[in-house]
Amino acid sequence: MRVFRRRILVAMFQIFDLSLMLVAFLFATTPVLITQGPVSFAEFFDARIKITNGVLFCLLLLAWNIIFSSFGLYQSKRITNRQSEISEVLKADALATFALYVAGVLLRIEMMTPSFLFIFWFSVSLLTVGSRILLKYLLTNLRIHGRNLRHVLIVGANKRALEFSKMLERHRELGYKIIGFADEEWAGTAELRGQGLQIVCGLDDFSQYLRSSIVDEVVIALPIRSLYAQASQIATLSQEQGINTRLIGGVFDIKLAQSRPEEYEGESVITLYMGMSDGWPLVVKRVFDILSAMLLLAVLSPLFLIVTLLIRFTSPGPVFFLQDRVGLNKRRFRMCKFRTMVPNAEKRLAELESLNEVSGPVFKIKNDPRITPLGRFLRKTSLDELPQLFNVLRGDMSLVGPRPLPLRDYEGFDQDWQRRRFSVRPGITCLWQISGRSSISFEKWMELDMQYIDKWSLWLDLKILVRTIPAVLGGSGAA
Repeated sequence: MRVFRRRILVAMFQIFDLSLMLVAFLFATTPVLITQGPVSFAEFFDARIKITNGVLFCLLLLAWNIIFSSFGLYQSKRITNRQSEISEVLKADALATFALYVAGVLLRIEMMTPSFLFIFWFSVSLLTVGSRILLKYLLTNLRIHGRNLRHVLIVGANKRALEFSKMLERHRELGYKIIGFADEEWAGTAELRGQGLQIVCGLDDFSQYLRSSIVDEVVIALPIRSLYAQASQIATLSQEQGINTRLIGGVFDIKLAQSRPEEYEGESVITLYMGMSDGWPLVVKRVFDILSAMLLLAVLSPLFLIVTLLIRFTSPGPVFFLQDRVGLNKRRFRMCKFRTMVPNAEKRLAELESLNEVSGPVFKIKNDPRITPLGRFLRKTSLDELPQLFNVLRGDMSLVGPRPLPLRDYEGFDQDWQRRRFSVRPGITCLWQISGRSSISFEKWMELDMQYIDKWSLWLDLKILVRTIPAVLGGSGAA
């Protein structure tokens, strides 16, 4: 009955979200109605919606539901804090609005103007976030007054179990009622009882206790390393009786990694990931990279031609400089730049090593004799980086990401934590690019890359792209 009731509630919630989206959609059409003058409701839909657009709108409803579901917005959010839930809702709203924009561009729907999309995004974000805040407030009040509670049995009587129980008691709004602890007698159980807590059963009679007691959730706080068999049996017994099970902490003592539960063909898997994780945000990032690279290549094609001719007439050798770089998860790829040095620059590197002016394994000198006069201008203005847009199209690079390093520099790394920068796709610009580039130390550069990975979001990418423009125009740190 509980499962059936939950399915009904989720279905109602999905319909409610679709209703909010429809309200935002209609609200966003207001500027269109104003600019077109007074028309009847029937005339408006006959002129602009048509049959094909009606089908598109139905597909939008389906896509909206899929996007919201993929962000886990219809899963239980009882122990999810408000900030995290709001963040996920805003991400889903942004992705759904982007999907609407793409559909509008592909199908050439005149209604999909920038003002329409902005009003739609703002309205739907306000409605969906506001509705969830209101729902959270109502549920919190119900739980504080003893309604909508879930009875929890904690398996284990150790320090972690005790701290977890205190956390649940502090946050009454979560709606958890601790009915007791399950564990065998040991030194820690006496301390537990001394604090007024109750051992309701041992591990051997755990199954019998579940049969005769009201238990909504089981929380396993046993030390997995030493009591794996018992923890596994507890999880199996809980599963047999259809009781949700949670596991406190992780199997490994890893401080920085985030965890995500997944399932592959019925097999449960816990994924530990750092910074960026696979999902819709990365899909949006990739689509944005492709569309932006194509647009920039088309718009800047005259500039490409001018730079090509200047290089050809001012210095002998090829127009482009191709070099092996280290990319995503240390994959090798050929990075493309406009040539700014003499043709034999790579061979002359050894004789200049002693003049290196920067710390770490990278090599840079302010007045590098290998750079051509035109090359110095191209570097100062970052025009030499433009051909990397082809690398973006190929998937070797992104618009935003840690700068790709040559093999020589990678081989000079002496600390493994620095190699985490290769866990994401390299980019044309990043925090290093807008923070002084060659004027900052190698250690600070690596720290900025770690900061980018740990705090990554689509919004951060957008801010970096916007800040790159004045950084390039000012030529700060260019070498």
